[in-house]
Amino acid sequence: MSILDSNWIKAGESMGDVVPVFSKVIEVCDPKKAEISVTSKGVYCLYINGKRVSDYVLAPGWTVYKKRLQYQTYDVTNMLKNGENKIEIGVGLGWMMRDETFKDVKMIASVEIEKENGEKEVIVTDESWDYASSQTLYSNIYNGETFDTTKEITVLGKAVIDAEESKDVLIPQEGEIIKEHERLSAKEIITTPSGDTVIDFGQNLTGYVEFKFKGNAGDEFVITHAEVLDKDGEFYIENMRSAKNEIRVICDGNEHTFKPHYTFQGFRYIKLVGFTDEINLENFTAIVVYSDIKRTGHFNCSSEMLNKLYHNIIWGQMGNFLDVPTDCPQRDERNGWTGDAEVFVKTASYNFDVYKFFAKWLKDLAADQCADGRVPHVIPDLGWFDEGKDAQSSAAWADAATICPWQIYLTYGKKEILETQFDSMKKWVDYLDSIATGNLWIQEDHFGDWLGLDAEEGSYKGSTDMNLIASAYYYYSTTLLVKAGKALGEDVEKYEQNLENIKKAYMAEYLPEGTLLCNTQTACVLTLFFDLCEDKEKVTEQLLSIINEYGHMTTGFVGTPYLLHALSENGQTKTAYDLLLREEYPSWLYSVTKGATTIWEHWDGIKPDGSMWSADMNSFNHYAYGAVGDWMYGNMAGIKTDENAPGFKHIIFKPETDDRIDFVEASIDTAYGTVKSEWKKADGKIKYTFTVPTGAVATAYVGEEKYALGAGVHHFEC
Repeated sequence: MSILDSNWIKAGESMGDVVPVFSKVIEVCDPKKAEISVTSKGVYCLYINGKRVSDYVLAPGWTVYKKRLQYQTYDVTNMLKNGENKIEIGVGLGWMMRDETFKDVKMIASVEIEKENGEKEVIVTDESWDYASSQTLYSNIYNGETFDTTKEITVLGKAVIDAEESKDVLIPQEGEIIKEHERLSAKEIITTPSGDTVIDFGQNLTGYVEFKFKGNAGDEFVITHAEVLDKDGEFYIENMRSAKNEIRVICDGNEHTFKPHYTFQGFRYIKLVGFTDEINLENFTAIVVYSDIKRTGHFNCSSEMLNKLYHNIIWGQMGNFLDVPTDCPQRDERNGWTGDAEVFVKTASYNFDVYKFFAKWLKDLAADQCADGRVPHVIPDLGWFDEGKDAQSSAAWADAATICPWQIYLTYGKKEILETQFDSMKKWVDYLDSIATGNLWIQEDHFGDWLGLDAEEGSYKGSTDMNLIASAYYYYSTTLLVKAGKALGEDVEKYEQNLENIKKAYMAEYLPEGTLLCNTQTACVLTLFFDLCEDKEKVTEQLLSIINEYGHMTTGFVGTPYLLHALSENGQTKTAYDLLLREEYPSWLYSVTKGATTIWEHWDGIKPDGSMWSADMNSFNHYAYGAVGDWMYGNMAGIKTDENAPGFKHIIFKPETDDRIDFVEASIDTAYGTVKSEWKKADGKIKYTFTVPTGAVATAYVGEEKYALGAGVHHFEC
């Protein structure tokens, strides 16, 4: 028997906002081995004899629940004792709050106990389980938690079986579990001009606060979270929109240490309201929560500003890789936006081992993909693309279906990701083929070059022709499908033939005389990077002309990730460095000058005069622009993959130096070991050191020379 033979159970009455606890006392005699499998519609905490079973936070994570719901199996042999043992499972609302049709949290579990004599006993969830109220009076991903230490735990009755809830959707754990990671001490107590008591942790993060409190019986202490202070030094929460981000505790007069169990927040600062205790910094600790992804990439250089930018990229990824690649962790959103994921996937895969993370999320993308091939804007979908709805997929966002699997394959060299996703990739390109007009993707609406600085007043979409962007991505996705098909030995001849048709149509429509009619940086960048022109020199000159006209970048979410690549690949590395090293708005380093500790959603989230760009859409932890990290690894340090020998089996070392940088060092842990690249200026020369792990080979480009390298550490100078 397994969890598939068990029963979904729920409370026998409406619990309102109170988190229910399901429990059962079991008799155990001479357990040799014991395992419990459990999952929930909601997020659960599992206890045996009062001790938490796992360090999995917000289990079972977020998937396309209607089609794929992970269950977890834990070895609890050492937690059971002879005699009575109490199993308790609290279930909070979690991500189910996104489903407007959902009414009651529920759970399913099975316990399998093998005795010393070989006998096996299986315990399932059924009407014999109790349900009780808990001290968690309220739980909500966006709004926080209310915990009442004065409340008595009361068994309310027996659970009821929910026979209508499907077990066919249950799958074993696939992705990385979500865990607590870094613990940050409080840095400073601030009294704002209006008299608020605020604590600064010195770092924007995702997670929650663990704190000690006592108070008087009946006191209610409230902690509110924020990312920034405003220009007057006041606690700023307008950018949270409707998310309240509050933790409330009701005191019983005794000392407690508390942290939330069913929610998370994005914050750097907390405001304390109603606290009667003396405020001591040592009583407050920020706990950083994200998926259990292993750090694999490191970067350092002579520019402390760039090092801070890299720090912000890392923390932006940690803050948004919480089971799904979210856009932001703080406001009333926190969704798995496909556009953010696809532009950042390369950097993400160098910074951390995200193979399992993306493999699981991409299965959800395939599960939520419409029968006709359309891909929703966010995964898991929020009902925008339910079958029968005519929602339109957006260029660059939906293309995550092809871009993410291909990049994961390049970084890790595992064909399994392509084998699993190939049908989804093909469905997406087939859909584009089916709607193409004259071999171009023409559609009423797209997200465009989201947040491009050349947008017309009042628009978020930049001024680049949205159908130019769409047609460029149509070509790019088809290119990646062809490459994936060839890697797998699939017949992709018809798609390969269509590439020429798309390219010809694109050039005829958008650059009939070799110059782009749409005179924007992003139009030039996509045309160059996706190889959609015959005369790259001419388009490069057009790009340089627009950059010089503005004096800075104007690209948004679509153009920015490829901007420096388009420049450096076409002989303009100095201009790429100019843009990267720029500190004035707009630039990557502008936010660093304003004290950012993560990547901002907007180039000027905080304006030079200290005012906010907007209250509507102004996240200060939004990793998309951190995609520049892959240029730092791949061009500054010069570590590149070879798509003909992926997973760093063949490494290409090709650093691009600049007079303003004295040294660069970077490393990436791969399946073969650690790949390292370093260059530094010394004695009027540039000295290079390249490390090739055992099992891999490399080609190094130093000055005008090319070298074939085997395993080991190699030194060059020029």
